[in-house]
Parts: sequence; C-alpha cells; structure tokens
Amino acid sequence: MSVVTEYSGWFFILCIVLAVAYAGILYYRNPHEEFSAVLTRWLAAFRFLAIGLLAFLLLSPMLKTIFRTSEKPVIIFAQDNSASLTVGNDTAFYRQQYPQMAAALIDELQDDYEVKTFAFADKVTEGAAYDYNGMQTDMSALIDELLVRFANRNIGALIIASDGIYNHGVNPLYNTSRIKFPIYPVALGDTSVHRDLLVSKVNFNRIAFKGNTFPIEVLAEAHMLAGTRTTLTVTRAGNTLFSKAIEVTSDDFYETINLQLEANEAGLQRYNIRLAPVADEITTLNNSQDIFIDVLDARQKILILAAAPHPDIAALRSAIESNYNYEVDVKMAAEFDGVVQGYNLIVLHQLPSAKLPVENVLKNAANAKLPVLYVLGISTDINRFNGLDAGLRITANQVNFNEALPVLNPDFVLFNLSDDTRKAVNEWPPLVAPFGDYRLLTSASVLMVQKIGSLTTELPLVVFNQNLETRTGIVAGEGLWKWRLHNYLKNNNHKAFNEVVTRMIQYLAVKVNKRFFDVAGANNFTENEPVVLSAEVYNQSYEPINEPEVEITITNSDGDTYPFVFGKTARAYQLNAGALPVDNYTWEAKVHVGDKVFTDRGAFSISPLNIETINTRADHNLLYQLAEKTNGQMIYPDALPRLADALRQRADITTITYSTRQYTELVNLPWILILIIALLAAEWLLRKRNGSY
Repeated sequence: MSVVTEYSGWFFILCIVLAVAYAGILYYRNPHEEFSAVLTRWLAAFRFLAIGLLAFLLLSPMLKTIFRTSEKPVIIFAQDNSASLTVGNDTAFYRQQYPQMAAALIDELQDDYEVKTFAFADKVTEGAAYDYNGMQTDMSALIDELLVRFANRNIGALIIASDGIYNHGVNPLYNTSRIKFPIYPVALGDTSVHRDLLVSKVNFNRIAFKGNTFPIEVLAEAHMLAGTRTTLTVTRAGNTLFSKAIEVTSDDFYETINLQLEANEAGLQRYNIRLAPVADEITTLNNSQDIFIDVLDARQKILILAAAPHPDIAALRSAIESNYNYEVDVKMAAEFDGVVQGYNLIVLHQLPSAKLPVENVLKNAANAKLPVLYVLGISTDINRFNGLDAGLRITANQVNFNEALPVLNPDFVLFNLSDDTRKAVNEWPPLVAPFGDYRLLTSASVLMVQKIGSLTTELPLVVFNQNLETRTGIVAGEGLWKWRLHNYLKNNNHKAFNEVVTRMIQYLAVKVNKRFFDVAGANNFTENEPVVLSAEVYNQSYEPINEPEVEITITNSDGDTYPFVFGKTARAYQLNAGALPVDNYTWEAKVHVGDKVFTDRGAFSISPLNIETINTRADHNLLYQLAEKTNGQMIYPDALPRLADALRQRADITTITYSTRQYTELVNLPWILILIIALLAAEWLLRKRNGSY
C-alpha cells in the first residue's frame, strides 16, 4: 500500500508549512498565559495535524493497493463415454480396470493442480463417466466447450481419453490453432481389423410420392471375411421388399447396391436394411440400419403469376423448388387464362397492375379460398391492391419508392427462422418499396420492417394476414433476387434465402386449421433426441387460449402407456417427453374447454442411432496429430501412472501470480474524516476545559 498524488512532492512541503504557520500564529504567543507550556504544545500539535491533513486532501491523494493472487494450473481430464469403446473385445477392461486407473491418476493430480473432469459423447457433461452409453462422438464440441468455459484461465494441459473415433461435428484438428495448451491423448480402443460385416451407409431421399418409385443406395462392407456369403434384405412392416445374395471376395470388401422401391402407402414409412450375420463377427449391431421416408400423396403446386419477366421470379422459383413438397408453374399474366384450380398457392408479382388488373384471377382465387402472396413493385397498382383487403393498405398522394433494408421483427411468432438465417437477413441489401402511409389490419403479423437509411421504422416490409377462410402474404418491395445473390456471395450457398422463402410458402400453403385443438410435432425422432410436441387451443371466437390443462397419453407397440401434461407457454403449450426407447408410438391428447372435450391423435417413431457401431477401429493417428500440433504427447492406458510425473516436469505448467492495482481517494475514506474531527474536537475540549473559547 502507498499514497500517490498527481502533484509534485513540493506541494506536500507546502502543506506542512501551511499547517505550521497556522498553528504558530494561533499558539506561538500566549500573552495572558491562558495555557501551560505543555498544553500549548498539545493544542498546537492537534491544530497542526488537522490543518495539514485538510491541506493534503486538497491535493486529491489516492491510496494505491496492490493485490496478488496465485492460480494453480488447471488440468482437464475428458473421458470419451461413447458406445464405440465397448464394441470390441476389451469390454471388461474398460468397465472394470480402466476406471480405477483413471481415478488414481485424477487423485494424484489433485495434489498439485486444480483438476476438472468431463465426459463427452453426443454432449459434454461435467464429471468423468464410464458407462459408455453415448450414441455419437463429437470431439470438436468438447474442445469448443472447454475453450469457452475456461477462457482466460491458467490451463496446464488437456487429457483426452478416447479411441479417436468421431462421427459428429468437425474434425477436432481444425481447432488446434485456437488451443494454447498441450493435449495428452490417452489412446483407447483397438486399432486392429476384426471380422465384421456392416451396412456402412444408406443414401436415400427422405421424401417420396405415392405411386412413384424411389431409389436407395446401400453401401455394404466386410472385413476379414473373404469367402463368406451373406444376404441383403429390405423389409417394411415385416414384408420383404428386396433381397440379394452377396459373396464376399476379399478381406477388405466393399459393394454398393442400388435398388428401386415403390411407394404404395402414404405417410411415414420405416424400412429396415439388413445384412444376414456370419460366424465370429466382432458385433452384429452394425449389420442393419433403419431409414424413414415420408411418402406424400402429391406435391403442392405453386403458381407464380407475373406482370412481366423479372429476376425476382427466378429467385422465387429456385427457392420454392428447393423443397421437394412443391412444384412451380410460372405464367405471364397477359397470357394466363385465369384458371387457378389445381394450385395450392398463388404468387402475384407486381400484380394487380394498371394494365393487368387480373380481376378474374383474384375472383377465382377468392372463390377457391386459395392463399395469395403479393410481391409489390413499381408496376403494382397500389389503389387496386388496397381494395383487396389483403392485410395492408398503402396510401400516398403520389406513389414514390424508397430503398428499404429488411429488419426482422423479434415479436413475430407465426413461424421460426434459424439463428444463421436471422444473422444473414440483417446483412441483406434493400428492396425497392413504395413510399406512403402504411396501415395494417389488426389480424396482420409483421415478419420484417423497413430500415430506411440508418433509421429502423415501423413500416412493414413482409406481412402475413389470416382470416377464417385463408391466408395472405405481402412483400412490400421488389428486388428479392438481390437477397439471393448477396446470400451466395457471403456464404457460397442459398440456404438463408431458401429458408425464408420456403417458410413463407409453407405457412401460406397450409390450409387454415379451423379446429379448436391441434397438437403438432415431428413424426420421427432418434433414440438420443427428446420427443417435443406443441399444442394450440382456441375458444369459440378462434382466439388462442392456454388456461385449460392439456393431457396426452403416449402408447408404445406393446400397449404400455406414458401419461404427460403439457407445459404452458405465452400463448400455447409445449411438451418435452424426453428420450424414449426405439419403437413405434401412438398418442392421444385431450383438453376440456368449458363443457366440451376436444381430442387429437397422431403417431411417431423412435429410430435407433447405431452410428457408434459402424466404425469399430480406433483412430490413434488422429490422437497422435492432436498431441503433435499442441506440443503434447500421446500415451496408452498402461502409462497412466507415469502421466502425473510427466506433467510436473513441464516448465510451462506452473502456478501464475496475478497482480491487480486498486486506487482509492483518501477523501472517500471515512477514517480520515473521523481523524480530522477527532483532532479538532480534542483541541476544542482542551481549550474549553481551560476556560478559553
């Protein structure tokens, strides 16, 4: 601790001189001999100290305090807890002896270091675990998690105990440039090749259409099984749809089987691809895979009707056709006959216009209760558009146009966009939007507002409206092609633009649900994925409510039931039923609204995730490269007892001492004020006691 001030030390001498002069003038002469010599000296001393302190405080002195703290090195032990470690022949070792060896190492390290333990597989959890039930291995997620959690900490080393097999996320070697500490991989697993037959990959389209055939490509592998025979079968609901005998001709055998199946039934269909096992395989868990294909009755047809050729049309068409559910017809309004039957959605680009009012198209669409997406532009007749009651009215004495940047409305709830897409939208270029007074219907919802220059306005740019009959959408500007082009220039793909357009189309093309109770969710989940369902309840005025309790009963194929109650959100309901065993499930939900009971029913499947059994050969080369790139060392389990000594010998793994300075103004310290008051009070009391004032 020390006292510092920004003034020269001569000012401190000046403070002393001032205090001496003040005390001297007051007490040097004692003409009436009011006080004794001793008392005079005490009174002068009190006055000297009080005045000196007050004068010194005028120099704004500060008390500098230096704090020193020491931080031990952090040693992180991360245990691979995925199922691939127990596929081989060393299952007993990894379940019995190895956990004891790892625990002994951790106990020894705790004497000199701060030790943090984690387990990783498809997710990262605190604390080492040795049950090996992880369905996937994501080593890059482990490194990302540790770099965030231990940012600015004194990390001494990272010990990763793994077989080096990763099947999710990116290659962990890509993260080595961000790692500033050594990695010590403990090489687990077996690198030898075993007798194994497996379905290594199945390529297929997730959507097919009823009545059509669809392709499936099966990649079969066999190791150390030359001269054996097996049979590939494809079954659905217990019926064999395809069968082929395969003769294994080498110890490293690969064959690709292409087949065509017919989609006879609509709905989610589960197909099992299986290779008949052979003798002495290391595991048969990888001999089969299940795939799920959503068979649709027919594609939805989208009509894009335009006033004239425009690059927006190609951009919209490409985005819509990126979804297998839709097929697109593009027509020019001047040549269109007005027949809209057979379409599920109409996109009107810069229509109606002064030359092309398309009254028959609008009338036929209204009669057929078809949803319409309006894309406004320079050719749009704004007055005619206002008369359509689409959800937005734009009024102006003279129609002019502005460049309007898109800004997402955070309160929009009709559908969700991914975080990557939300970030991309904020960088998109402006659309050419009409300038005027924008008025929304109370039933309209705004997806994007306009940002003009640097000012984010409340003027809508993308709007949706729904009534009891149908839905409408409005893009209040042209230039969508620039969004698509910018998306490609920034990210080398069209994902964000395609997502925005397809979500808009999906929302509009879905028929308005007039039911008072609706439960929605995916129809297929993997076994490590939680089953999440959502529900909506409406009153007789078709307003969303969430006061009543929604119950659901999930039933598996054996008739076992699992009752749940939905949790309430702001305007609806949501249920997270957790991960369920592999099986086919049905569900029935019900809700009491007044004296009425509404029900909904559905089904979903839980598919197995056997990716951990596909690759059974440990990848120690990956672990070796991790060690080399981070100045660490790969070791094997038998060297675990010597690892602690190896870490102690490293000069770069050491305790770090941090110094921090803290400055406090003396005038803010209460004891300074108390001392000055005490000095002056003592002087006054002594003078008073001796008959002076």
